[in-house]
Amino acid sequence: MTPVSSPASTGLAPLRTVQVTGGSAAGSIHVRSLAAGLIARGVRVTVCAPSDTEHTYGFAAVGARHVPVPRSSDPASVAALRIACADADVVHAHGLHASFRTVLALGGRNTPLVVTWHNRARAGGTARAALLKVLERRAVRAASVVLGVSSDLVDRARRRGARDARLSAVGLPRVLPAGGAARAGAGAGELDRRAKLRAELGALGRWLVLAVGALEEGRGHRLLLDAARRWRDEDDTPLVVIAGEGSLRGELQRRIEHEGLPVRLLGRRDDLGSLLTAADVGVVADCAEGRSLFAQEALHAGLPLVAADVPGMAELVGDGAELVPFGDAGKLARAVSALLVDAGRREELVRRGAWQVGAWPTEDETVAQVLSVYDELTQPLPLA
Repeated sequence: MTPVSSPASTGLAPLRTVQVTGGSAAGSIHVRSLAAGLIARGVRVTVCAPSDTEHTYGFAAVGARHVPVPRSSDPASVAALRIACADADVVHAHGLHASFRTVLALGGRNTPLVVTWHNRARAGGTARAALLKVLERRAVRAASVVLGVSSDLVDRARRRGARDARLSAVGLPRVLPAGGAARAGAGAGELDRRAKLRAELGALGRWLVLAVGALEEGRGHRLLLDAARRWRDEDDTPLVVIAGEGSLRGELQRRIEHEGLPVRLLGRRDDLGSLLTAADVGVVADCAEGRSLFAQEALHAGLPLVAADVPGMAELVGDGAELVPFGDAGKLARAVSALLVDAGRREELVRRGAWQVGAWPTEDETVAQVLSVYDELTQPLPLA
């Protein structure tokens, strides 16, 4: 195994790392950012990910070698992963299922394994919960180091038997300039574009509330519709728009139509920056991510945010957002309504949110932390 502190500057053979991801948004965005930073520091990076994930996130575009590996844990997928990891100095798996597949692929080799947990895995029943616990234990006990993006994930890894679990609050790329520049310092052209988008969404002359996330279980969309039912008969009814696509679209759309809810499903969007600028308030009704991607974008863009107080959220947003108890549609609805009519409170949240953003790690700091872990695992032990 090659001892490397800074491959590009030491003249030693470059460190070889394999990044394994199953395709979750948080994990894949981090892998792309991490790959770019590692490659800039002279590290050779291979990314094992499904082909559609490569198409979406473009690992090869930042200089990584992409090896298509399906999300499945079937023998063919595990074999492909085993071949890709054959000459790696460090293997880094992102997410529970990716880390479990990687453990199977490494098959007891002494290659250092780093595991990062980005999301909070959830189980829908007793049998599934028991299986989930087994997978978590298998993954973290085989890992040399487990990195959790929030303190609750670090604690969870330790409870499952991790030998070494550490906090790694990852820094991610942004879709808007820092400080909500597109909102606070908008010129006439930007204001015109904002007004045009609000008109297209049907929000001229009314409040616009934005939620973002796949239309899947665990995203809180049903709860958000429950809250919207409470706004339906108000004199100043806000319009709720949800950007995202998924298997619950039919169910949610039927509810919207049957109950006459002031909600629009926008489907997949590639203009998140514009939506953040156009909205008056953002909402996170539920989140399994250790560091909510949408909450980060909202605070960074200067969009006042109401978020469920799920594990990791308070740690992420501090006092830069209104936190409400998880699962309480009434309190969620009241918090949003109160914020919409209180311009002073919205401005205060924007200021506090900007301060909170400044305390988050940068992409470079995240890469440096991960590289220091790799360096630690690949350095030879000192002679006695």
